[in-house]
Amino acid sequence: MPTRSTATPGDTKIRLLDAAEALFIDAGYEAMSMRLITARAGANLAAVNYHFGSKDALIHAMLTRRLDGLNQNRLALLERFQLSLGQQLTCEHILGAMFIPALQQSRCPEKSGPALLRLLGRAYTDSSPFIRNFLRGMYADVAERFFRAFQTVLPHLPREELGWRLHFCIGSLSGILAGADTNSLIDDFTQGQRLEDPQLIGRLALVMVAALKAPLPPANGTCPFASMFAEREPVASNGAATVMANASNEDPPTCDVASQHATA
Repeated sequence: MPTRSTATPGDTKIRLLDAAEALFIDAGYEAMSMRLITARAGANLAAVNYHFGSKDALIHAMLTRRLDGLNQNRLALLERFQLSLGQQLTCEHILGAMFIPALQQSRCPEKSGPALLRLLGRAYTDSSPFIRNFLRGMYADVAERFFRAFQTVLPHLPREELGWRLHFCIGSLSGILAGADTNSLIDDFTQGQRLEDPQLIGRLALVMVAALKAPLPPANGTCPFASMFAEREPVASNGAATVMANASNEDPPTCDVASQHATA
């Protein structure tokens, strides 16, 4: 006589979340399908509809179960640094508030362990409108709190310039986390020598702080790469040159680039 399954509805819900998380880390949002998720979870479509209602609601729940607590811990540490240090707050402290909770959570197996870092990398590099809108909608206040903190320690940087620099730094890190096993990468760089978490964050901060504190571009707008590109471009005909000259005299389109990057 066949044995009766002892799986509970709660078990099925967790399996669906775990399956969605694993598939998202491996392939990103657009490559996921309900068929792949349910097959990996050993469940059926009715279970997804019962527990979540839709694929997007399932992905929403999968991300919030990891990111909500993480971002609360980040903000708590940032606030602690701000209150205790005041004007002595530095870029290193703000970066520490961003990365220490993530690294600590990645050491906890019950909180997805090392997979958390790859999840963060994938979430912040995934190009699908759903993921972008989710992060902007759910965690815009977190991004803005950190952005304002960086403004207090880098007051000479215009908002747009600071936005670009943070976008490049965090985007580069996210790309590494999304595409590689972090522990293996660290072993390669350190040639097998143990690197403690404070040392790891110290190495990371060293590079990011250097990028954030780099000199501002020349005020006159000159760029050393402009002449390099010009040397590779063919000589334009008189007509084409006229069109290009007219285009260069038009006012460039304006957009609040910093606000976009602040909520990315």
